[in-house]
Amino acid sequence: MAKLTKNYKASLELIEAGKHYSIEEAVALVKKTHKVKFDGTVKVSFNLGLDTRQADQQLRGSIVLPHGTGKKVVVLAVTSRVDEAKAAGADFVGGKDMIDKIKTENWFGYDVIVATPEMMGELGKLGKLLGPKGLMPNPKSGTVGPDIAKLIHEIKAGKVEFRTDKEANVHIKAGLVSFDDQKLAENIKIILDTIVRVKPAAAKGHYIKNVVVSSVMGPGIKLAVEAV
Repeated sequence: MAKLTKNYKASLELIEAGKHYSIEEAVALVKKTHKVKFDGTVKVSFNLGLDTRQADQQLRGSIVLPHGTGKKVVVLAVTSRVDEAKAAGADFVGGKDMIDKIKTENWFGYDVIVATPEMMGELGKLGKLLGPKGLMPNPKSGTVGPDIAKLIHEIKAGKVEFRTDKEANVHIKAGLVSFDDQKLAENIKIILDTIVRVKPAAAKGHYIKNVVVSSVMGPGIKLAVEAV
């Protein structure tokens, strides 16, 4: 078992054992328990009552956070509508030339790929390269569509993707520790509302088992079920 650092122990002492906090209380605590010197990411983590072995109990989607994530997202647009993508603010734009660059150079100098439908036939051939890194565009995650400008604008504005892992956990970025308390709370509220809204119809029993808010290298702060 890893040894707890002095700072981590001090952070844990600020959290009442067994207590579930409101969103506002959790935001205040996540700032108090953030002991590292850099401006860390705040995330919301869910454990859901889903059987992810069943296709109809898997979650995948995206959320446009009202106050963004606080981090610059590098976007690669693979499209024949080059001028539109450039005007919308994509960092890299191209068609088959970009696909060839990824393939021949093993190039991953971007955070997100967006694409128009006509390019997916060629992009799909890179599934073994892009899939394991979570970079393959997908309509469910809002990264494939005919309106390339809209896709880019949403991502630049603060869209985050989410999906369940094998243990039915979901981890979603909510912003930075330096965010204003109200803005961070509003981002978290949107995340909670979205996960509730996309509950699969096939889900049985208790849907949201646990929700935790935490910062990088900080302890988890449990949210009250009533907050969800």
